[in-house]
Amino acid sequence: MNLATWLWSLVAITVAVGLVTGAHWVLNHKLRSVWSLATPLVERCKYSAYAAAVVVAVNIVVPGASVFSERAWYTVYEHGIRIGMIITLTWLGVSVAYALSDGILERLSVYDEDTDRKARRLRTQIRLARRVITSLIVFIALASILWTFPEIRALSAGLLGTAGVLSIVAGVAAQSTLGNIFAGIQLVGDQLRINDIVVVENEWGRVEELTLTTVVVRIWDERRLVLPVSYFTNNAFENWTKHGATVTGKVYLRVDWQVPVRELREQTGDYIGRHPLWDGRRWSLQATDVLESGSVELRVVVTAADSDAQWDLCCDVREFLITYITEQYPEALPHRRTQLLDGTGREPGELRTLIRDE
Repeated sequence: MNLATWLWSLVAITVAVGLVTGAHWVLNHKLRSVWSLATPLVERCKYSAYAAAVVVAVNIVVPGASVFSERAWYTVYEHGIRIGMIITLTWLGVSVAYALSDGILERLSVYDEDTDRKARRLRTQIRLARRVITSLIVFIALASILWTFPEIRALSAGLLGTAGVLSIVAGVAAQSTLGNIFAGIQLVGDQLRINDIVVVENEWGRVEELTLTTVVVRIWDERRLVLPVSYFTNNAFENWTKHGATVTGKVYLRVDWQVPVRELREQTGDYIGRHPLWDGRRWSLQATDVLESGSVELRVVVTAADSDAQWDLCCDVREFLITYITEQYPEALPHRRTQLLDGTGREPGELRTLIRDE
């Protein structure tokens, strides 16, 4: 290249970089407070915009191949610029798509509570949709890059002839992966959403990530359970937030027959009514069973706004019952009754004992 070409290239690159820098400044300092997409665009497109601007500027300024006598190296150079254009513009397009989806997800996160199923469903669908769209864009970009090689275009006819065989082989090889992808698309509906509370493999947790192939469940003790999405289409699982976040908790207590159930019911109702985690819908205390050991089973049913509140409320109610019975009615604690008979089969009153369980 001559000096003028180098200078024009430098000027074009400077102008392109300056335009991108100016756009970033306007988005950061002028539009951030009035346009919610300004911040995601700056964060996502910070590097891809500069790369695309430089490559486009060079491609515009550099003259055609007829100007140069050394056409062999220029052909390689021109091919490289063409591939660079495809890569950088694809990168920029994917960045813009992610920025737009980030803006939508940020708006939905304001309403992303356990009680807002619609917002969580939309968040899940948007995340999966942008992954699918990104995969398609990248695939098309890779195909376009390969198509720039004349050798690949020459082989295209032969490849089309063997496409049937290759599709069968690929289908067999990728059967498991494709099955997971189709299962992921199936779950995009209303079966599973981000932040859903589920019970899987006897583990209670919250759906933290949902992709086309895997589901990540954050268990209550901070462990992560990673499962293929096909698991959720082939196996039964509990979804506690499918139709809402409200949940009913149960507390079981085994006591002696001497427990005053009516008084205990009144005290429990008074305690639950004053508890901040009770949602005010329903509560009850009932004697639900008499066990073989001779104990009476009491069950307290109480409702809460979500599963976290339900767990804490049930623990508090259980602690209250234990403390109240221990302090007010210690004789109602679980007992084991043993009856001793004399040699005649009669029951001597002197030998009747009550042995407290340890």
